[in-house]
Amino acid sequence: MKHLKVGIIHNQPIPKGEPNWESSADVLAQVEAIEGALNELGHPHVCIPFTRDLGHFVSQVQAAEITTAFNLCESVDEDPLLIGHPAAVLELLSIPFTGSSAMALLLSTDKLTVKRLLTASGLRTPPFFIYEGSEVLRPAGLNFPVILKPRFQDASIGIEQESVVASSTELLPRLEELYARYGAILVEEYIVGREFNVSLFGYPKAQVMPLAEIDFSGFPSELHRIVSYKAKWDEDSFEYHHTQRIFPTNLPAPLQQAMRHMAQDCFTLFGLRDYARVDLRLDQQGRLAILEINANPCLSPDAGFPAAVAQSRMTYTEMVGEFLRLVSLRAAL
Repeated sequence: MKHLKVGIIHNQPIPKGEPNWESSADVLAQVEAIEGALNELGHPHVCIPFTRDLGHFVSQVQAAEITTAFNLCESVDEDPLLIGHPAAVLELLSIPFTGSSAMALLLSTDKLTVKRLLTASGLRTPPFFIYEGSEVLRPAGLNFPVILKPRFQDASIGIEQESVVASSTELLPRLEELYARYGAILVEEYIVGREFNVSLFGYPKAQVMPLAEIDFSGFPSELHRIVSYKAKWDEDSFEYHHTQRIFPTNLPAPLQQAMRHMAQDCFTLFGLRDYARVDLRLDQQGRLAILEINANPCLSPDAGFPAAVAQSRMTYTEMVGEFLRLVSLRAAL
């Protein structure tokens, strides 16, 4: 593969101390790690933040004469509704880039659309309904407890212990509070059980990386076993230190096969490319359900996707090189 001029395209993080700044700032750790890998690989590169100032972004891209882009954008100016726009601009500029298309990013970020497409395709996901500030009409067959998730946020923004609601009397006050902060709220039946992360890597067909599980064994009974915002980003919290990622070696072969197939079905259904992570829960009856589909999982060295890749005996630099190979392969078609 020839040497490339790589543009690392990333969202501009918000200042430290603002709400959810920890998850916003994580993109800089991704940028730093990818820069280091590109240096090892000998590819010149430039970092270009993507903001609403589109003219400035395009002028930077053109001046840098990049041939390929790493798309690390998870929002635009902290608006998750715009997650697909950086990819769309790169598509308009005919610059090949890592990861999924603008359309796939938009579809997979909308939790309601994800649930509807999964349900229509016969892929099991917990029962749900959407709250948009009006009357609550809980569908038949949806049982308490439920978990409340902002429709368009990622990185566990808006998800805390209080997001799990045990009864109908608690539901409306909590919904009104979250709706005022985040807009539409997905209400999903809470599945008590083991949680797995299935990472996929490749193009045009994705290979399933070693299966990861979130270890909640250190949680006391009064805490719900969820990966909340604290668990992901608050280094001083109990949850952060007791939601470790493990790679179990004793999973029954039929369960492993079912998880791989479900994840690959999701990858195909949403038209994903290069990489993704699918989060699953195994309920007490031994049934799998799809919780989330992440089309652009975090690439920080300590994040779930790179950890799964490392478990397959690929270094971080080799992973970055493989991303570039996949983009070059696609661009040549």
